[in-house]
Amino acid sequence: MSLFKEMGINPDIVSGLEKLGFEKPTPVQEKVIPEILDSSTDIIALAQTGTGKTAAFGVPIIQKADIHNKHVQSIVLSPTRELANQIYEDIKSYAHDVKGLQITVVYGGTSIEPQIKKIKKGSQIIIGTPGRVLDLIRRNILDISSIDSLVLDEADEMLNMGFQEELDKILESTPEDKQTLLFSATMPKEIVRMTNKYMHDPITFEMGKRNEASKNVTHEYYFVTARDKYNALKRLVDVNPDIYGIVFCRTRNETSTIAKSLRNDGYNADFLNGDLSQNIRDEVMNKFREKHITLLVATDVAARGLDVQELTHVINYQLPDDPEVYVHRSGRTGRAGKKGVSVSIVHSRDKRKMKAIEKMSGLSFVEKDVPTARHICQTRLLHIVDQLGNVEVKPEIEEFLPLVNKKLEHFSKDEIIKQFVSVEFNQLLAYYKNAKDIQPSARKKDQQQEDTYILYIHIY
Repeated sequence: MSLFKEMGINPDIVSGLEKLGFEKPTPVQEKVIPEILDSSTDIIALAQTGTGKTAAFGVPIIQKADIHNKHVQSIVLSPTRELANQIYEDIKSYAHDVKGLQITVVYGGTSIEPQIKKIKKGSQIIIGTPGRVLDLIRRNILDISSIDSLVLDEADEMLNMGFQEELDKILESTPEDKQTLLFSATMPKEIVRMTNKYMHDPITFEMGKRNEASKNVTHEYYFVTARDKYNALKRLVDVNPDIYGIVFCRTRNETSTIAKSLRNDGYNADFLNGDLSQNIRDEVMNKFREKHITLLVATDVAARGLDVQELTHVINYQLPDDPEVYVHRSGRTGRAGKKGVSVSIVHSRDKRKMKAIEKMSGLSFVEKDVPTARHICQTRLLHIVDQLGNVEVKPEIEEFLPLVNKKLEHFSKDEIIKQFVSVEFNQLLAYYKNAKDIQPSARKKDQQQEDTYILYIHIY
């Protein structure tokens, strides 16, 4: 019997979960789902992003929905349009085999009319951002005065983004006897105030230790001078040929400056910040999800709610002032059992922040040397060789081999290898030919490193 079925979940929902490859519940699902199904108690669930929170609240509100009643029965609030859409797609997938259930997602930055039409046709579950939900309430389109459950997903992020007033007004429009489900990665005092005001004797489930970072993520830092930060960033990208990550900056201007510099230097990069229109945000995010962009440079606010499962790296170009934000950033990699790396590029003024992060989270940062030119070239060369070994050879190539062999017959084996590798490698060699070590502690060794690298170039 399915482990989900043993939890009392309807077979139609279990089949939807199984189609998605869900084999067993995560800890947050195992604790929260039965509680929501069996009671109307308010619940606080403290869990990091990527722990299965959406199914933890999505599955029970699907099961509790009365498909014969077209009025709104559950509302889910999320901080961003991207996360609202992700929740909508997930819940729709869980409910794939549940006939008659209508789910609507609403958010700003796009026409409100199609959303109004869908609500008027009847929806049992509404998912939306606070601003658009409040707008629909004020227009008398969305009536939440008799809902059964209210979900606040990533509640701390909603408050960080300035939605306190909207949340207060929405919560005041809901009935006293509803079930409130609050999901948050952190528990700042603003969240405590909200729970005291709007929740009744909630049960709290805490997944792992408070502010605990994912055990699948290693935490590294590279110490450089301020003027070498951008060059250090490029070297970290160069030494990780398959990198797929987010580069976090402090300001909007910095995101655009860094991303444009990376593009000019030949990297697949773009930026995300609050100055972009929703259409451009969508375009950038689609390219990032499809890996046409492999480096997304973003502010914390712009990256709220982004759910990308396969990130290899999170790079802190600037450390955040709040240690909890660092833990949240790093939790964007190392998901679904995979390993991830959280990298921080720091200088002397960042030491206080690093100590605060270590104290709050229990983490230990590992200091690494900024990759040298020689290390980068060696790593990239071996990566090219690995790629050659993994190329699929089509049978059709056979008919052209005699011509190819004739063209190459005057080369030795070693010469052929050098020629083919150099097609991809020459540009990198030229770029790093005169590059010096930018590790501050190794400044005195510049000449020795350069001499070694020149010898390396000569060998290859």
